[in-house]
Amino acid sequence: MQTDHKKRVLVTGAAGFLGSHLVDRMLVEGNEVVGIDNLITGLELNLEDAKKNNAFTFVNADVIAPPETYLPDGFTPDLIFHLASPASPPRYQQHPVETYLVNSLGTHNLLQYILSSTPEARFVYASTSEVYGDPKEHPQKETYWGNVNPNGIRSCYDESKRYGEMVCGVHNRDFDVDVRIMRIFNTYGPRMNPVDGRAIPNFVQWALKNEPMQIYGDGSQTRSLCYVDDLIEGITLLATIDSARGETVNLGNPYEVTMLQLAEIIKKATGSTSELERSHPVPGDDPTRRKPDISKAKSLLNWEPKVSFEEGLGKTVEYFKQTMT
Repeated sequence: MQTDHKKRVLVTGAAGFLGSHLVDRMLVEGNEVVGIDNLITGLELNLEDAKKNNAFTFVNADVIAPPETYLPDGFTPDLIFHLASPASPPRYQQHPVETYLVNSLGTHNLLQYILSSTPEARFVYASTSEVYGDPKEHPQKETYWGNVNPNGIRSCYDESKRYGEMVCGVHNRDFDVDVRIMRIFNTYGPRMNPVDGRAIPNFVQWALKNEPMQIYGDGSQTRSLCYVDDLIEGITLLATIDSARGETVNLGNPYEVTMLQLAEIIKKATGSTSELERSHPVPGDDPTRRKPDISKAKSLLNWEPKVSFEEGLGKTVEYFKQTMT
């Protein structure tokens, strides 16, 4: 695939937090972009700026279906980003069947479409740090196979993402499709869905309202937090660097913080008077530690996060202030 001219780009999950930022990036680079989303968790408002661009087309459709049924006439993508899937535990547990189908059958249908219609296309699959489960290796390298409960409350997401990786591997090895897999670690920033139940949206909104900030368990579980602009840069590099063909790469920020520390940082940053409520029940199969080893991203993509947590949090808090007024 040529990378020095305007590309035809398909983004599934385009109305989601990450999908919408990726759409914007692809448009800034001068590409023709089609965004697909069925809006079960995505917000069409996230595409407000993109829709002002004549190079963007939005299609409300279910990515589980064969692409021939929803792609606009005459549009044959040469770069596909498959981000469609509920991604927060409350949302994928609310939509478990849709979640496991979009990551399994949806991935299969997109790759089969490439084989039949556009064999030179590149396919970038959004996997997740959740494939590592509750890891026994820390930090997590791409070579780690994970510690996942195959029939737990999170398995509709964890295991379907692992299944999707398998589908990508088969099409890369057996059918020579140009596939790249990104394992995305916790990411935050503007356009996070305020009701998706993740820690940063919850903490920021509780803090801004001076409401109690709920801590699961003792708050010692950790997450590593990457600002969205850094992640989008990593995704773009993964898609465009020729040597990334067939590779699986962690994308995230090694900055690791406990949930209790995160709540305290957000409380201070917002000037909140919220109390920290500890000992709320820990959700099932909630990982105790999460931190990416990004050595491969550094060497293969020459990528590492640049935005400090203080800077990224400030932008995120401002976004939530605007959405809450």
